[in-house]
Amino acid sequence: MASRIPPLLDAYLHIPPENSLVLLTSVLGSTTNWLVLRYLYSLLSTSPSPLATETGIDSPATHGTSVVLVSFLRDYAFWKDGAGKLGVDLDALTKRGKFVFVDGLTGLFRTSYDVTPENSLENATGKKVLSANTLQHLRRELEGAIAQIQRPTPEERTVFIADQLDLLLAASGDSISSQELRELMLSIREKVHSSIITASADEPLMSLQSTSLEKEHAAFAVSLAHDSTLVISVRMLDTGAARDVSGVLRITPGPRNDGVDSVVEERELLYFVAGDGGVRVFERGQ
Repeated sequence: MASRIPPLLDAYLHIPPENSLVLLTSVLGSTTNWLVLRYLYSLLSTSPSPLATETGIDSPATHGTSVVLVSFLRDYAFWKDGAGKLGVDLDALTKRGKFVFVDGLTGLFRTSYDVTPENSLENATGKKVLSANTLQHLRRELEGAIAQIQRPTPEERTVFIADQLDLLLAASGDSISSQELRELMLSIREKVHSSIITASADEPLMSLQSTSLEKEHAAFAVSLAHDSTLVISVRMLDTGAARDVSGVLRITPGPRNDGVDSVVEERELLYFVAGDGGVRVFERGQ
């Protein structure tokens, strides 16, 4: 079984504070997949720690937590397999009403006479599948998924996770603007306990800004950073590839961190993702 929460990240990969946003950024060659998987483990694990049981510290086991995950670059099989290596059964959690997956990959650009923006698709696993590249459809499906998971147990805390939401800006041409997408996310965030969003932060998208896509992407990523309480960024080594180091992980408190009880310490670490999915995070020089 792959390593679960690296000790150096244990203080960060827990349920975010109420109304908060955690932003995970990546670049080509360094993805945030392993971070999202460990958030899923932390949020959905059913094994309470002895400390949480004795003291009542917040944990998924002592206070019910559910997750809505929408992913635009990876299908359900990817997340199911990765979570399974950490001991998290997404199928079982779905049946228990703890997890809802919204597929933004397989049906978003499907051409079919029987698929309209008014009718969402259901794939073979019964998960929601986005079938139209419009904000109206996305809003309806996400609000439906959140309502579905909150209806049986409204007292539970729901965490919303959006994986590579910025794909919509690249795939929609000029039909979706960064401001419209940000406003939609603000609306969705009002309906959940907290949110985690992943986005690309490659230099051509953030710095050049010579095309409308680059400008819209940069505006969206910057707005997310301004709205966040915590930013975790991953990138390649400045010196190139290394056999025992996958990349650099940077932890930065967001502008909205001022009102949060826990203090986020800015730090930079190295990480290594093994072939079996295990992850090691360590200080430079170790």
